[in-house]
Order: sequence, then structure tokens, then C-alpha cells
Amino acid sequence: MNAAGERRQQLDAASVLNAKRTLVQLLGRAGVYAGDAEELVGLVEAGALSLAGDEVADLVRSAPTEKGPLYGSGWLDGARAAADHLSELAERALRDAVARDSSAASQDARTPVGRMEVERAKVAVVPLYLSFTTPSDLDPEVSDQVLTAVLGTMGSRQRAGYAGLLAEFAAEHRQRLERLFGTYGPGSSVAVHGRYSLIHSPTSVAVLERLGAAPSALREEWDAAELPPAWLEGLATAWGSPV
Repeated sequence: MNAAGERRQQLDAASVLNAKRTLVQLLGRAGVYAGDAEELVGLVEAGALSLAGDEVADLVRSAPTEKGPLYGSGWLDGARAAADHLSELAERALRDAVARDSSAASQDARTPVGRMEVERAKVAVVPLYLSFTTPSDLDPEVSDQVLTAVLGTMGSRQRAGYAGLLAEFAAEHRQRLERLFGTYGPGSSVAVHGRYSLIHSPTSVAVLERLGAAPSALREEWDAAELPPAWLEGLATAWGSPV
């Protein structure tokens, strides 16, 4: 295939925009607000650019040596320049996706938690929870309220990457989490104890992450949401980090 044919195989700007608009419209028909849908698409776009930048950055470590130092130097400079540009594009896409207003500073401040942010947190936390224990009939039906309190401790930029933070937390504390859910979770001898009710909820993983990262802010948001203090205190005690 000639160069012109290869170019025709690539997506042009109009086709990409058409795909994004189509996805937003389809999500709208499913009941997702346009703003929420655009935020999701923006986060996917930012993530794709970031991952592409990481792949290009890997080329720095694979510069060919058989073609001489000048060629290798040019390879390194080109890879670094491309990676830096992709990083800038990813940052811009992320800023656009999470922006509440035109002020960049507000993206790192604690702002009201949006519905889509709560939904993303649910999608992230449930499989992590199920990797340690089984679903519980005693799960308190307050997932939205708990996750809103958890997310309220962060700015919108940090919320955008919260799934990654949760995954890192779960990997780092896997054995400790397994002991916690084995001792207090579904099927344990204290399964019906109200003090440990939150351990029967997938949101417990999110709360535990915040207990380590932002305990004061978590308690502030918890009290503001008028959630039962015993749930937070029981979970913290079982974890070994009283608030």
C-alpha cells in the first residue's frame, strides 16, 4: 500500500469528533447527562494520550546503537520531544475533562462531588472488594453517601485518578486486607456486629484508603454527611488505625 493509501486508513479529526459526539448521544439515550458523558470521554482521551506518551518514552531506552552515536542522539532527542508533547496533550485533556470552571487552581481544591465521580468510584471499588471477600446481605445501602464523603476529601483531579490509587492501596496492603475481611467480614464470627457493618460494604476499601491518606479530611466529610460515627470508628479500629 502506498503512502496515500496508508493516510486514508487513519482517522481524521472530523471522524474522531463524530465518534465522540455519537458516543455522547448514545450515552444520553441511556440516561447519562451530556456533561457526565463528555467528562468520561475526556478522561478516556487523556488516558490514551498519557499511555501513548509512556510508550514513546520507552523508545528512549531502545535507541539503536549500530547506526552510530549521531543517529542514536537524534533518536533520543526525537523520542523525548514526542513524549513531552504527548504528556502536554494528556495534561490539557485531563484539565479540560475535570475542570469545574476556568480556574486551574480549583481543579486541585475540594469541590462538590459529582454523580459521575461517585459512579466511577463504585466501578473501581467493587471488584477490589470482591477480590478479598464475598457479597454480603448485610451491606448497608449507603454506598453513594459513603463514597461522596470519601471523594469529598480530594480535588477533582485526584478523583479522576482515584481508581489507580485504590488499586495501588489494595496491592500494597493485600495481606492486611485479607486478614481484615477474614476476621470481620462476611462469614466471620462477628458478621452481625453493627460496629463493623461497613466491612460488609465494598465502600470499606475506599474508606480504608482515605483513613491512611487523609484521616482528618475524611472525618470532616463523614460528620458533614451525618454518617454513623460507629461505622468509621469500628472500621478504623479493626484496621488498627483509630481516628
